[in-house]
Amino acid sequence: MIRFANPEYFYALYLIPVFILFFWFLSKRRKNLLGRFADKNLLKIISADYSSLKIMLKFVLFIVIYTLLITSAANPQVGTKMEEIKQTGIDVYIALDVSLSMKAEDIKPNRLQKAKYEISNLIRRLRGDRIGLIIFSGQAYIQFPLTTDYSAANLFLSAVDVNSIPQPGTAIGQAISLAISSFNYETATQKVVVLITDGEDHEGDLTQPLNDAKEKDIKIYTIGLGSAEGVPIPVYDSNGNISGFKKDASGSVVLTKLDEQTLMNIASQGDGKFFKGTNYEDELDKIYKDLSGFEKAEFGTKKVTDYEDRFYYFLAPALLLLIIEFFISDKKSPFFSKINRRLGL
Repeated sequence: MIRFANPEYFYALYLIPVFILFFWFLSKRRKNLLGRFADKNLLKIISADYSSLKIMLKFVLFIVIYTLLITSAANPQVGTKMEEIKQTGIDVYIALDVSLSMKAEDIKPNRLQKAKYEISNLIRRLRGDRIGLIIFSGQAYIQFPLTTDYSAANLFLSAVDVNSIPQPGTAIGQAISLAISSFNYETATQKVVVLITDGEDHEGDLTQPLNDAKEKDIKIYTIGLGSAEGVPIPVYDSNGNISGFKKDASGSVVLTKLDEQTLMNIASQGDGKFFKGTNYEDELDKIYKDLSGFEKAEFGTKKVTDYEDRFYYFLAPALLLLIIEFFISDKKSPFFSKINRRLGL
């Protein structure tokens, strides 16, 4: 099996047609300038030692050397053997609140964007642990299930916004229950739920979900985003500018407040910890450091191919041709003179 470690370098090969056109333009321009300078008979005398064929050969060598160097930079690799690697880690479901109150800007740039930024940072730091994302407002849905495909996880995360779920509300209990039912209990991995919300106006009774989590030894961490004093929820126009603030049926501006006590109780009953979100700290990083102390368990195996670099297969001939090209002059030699006469060059 062959692959390239840096395939993006092949885009540089698009310059080859540019080099060819440039060479053709310079050759034609040189011929026109010489034609103005002297007639053909005089030119044959003046440039008796000049070899057009050698110039062409040097250019062809340049193209070949350039292609070999680009291929070498792309670093071709050959798969030498297939190995089975045990996958170990913990399972983490992040339950992210996407209700309209998460657009409040008491956490910059707003609560939801701060949460997404921290989740993205966490995904980049993961090494073997499985992560899944549940989004919720009035209903809870799985945005992506437990996975070690961190690139795909970041892609699905980027698509999340307050319009992802049309039902208004804050169904915290449903989000926790969905996470509990989505874990794979055939593996002995430590299972964790990280709840990120402002906790405001949560719907339903939390007793049953928290009892289920405790029964299944699932730890629950909570991150509260927002201020206890309350802030308005901005409304944006079509250009992305704030046009006002959300109002209730009576026309009063709605204030959204952090329900810190509820989130502290959830973390306490879930044998986890509560963190209050700020503008200048990464709360998920603190949780990840805490999770790093958990024992890793095997949850499967995957086959990987061991690759070895083969860039030198292209670098060596490129350097050799470069040396040869350096010693090729533009003067005629007996061998090339015969070819020049036959081709009329």
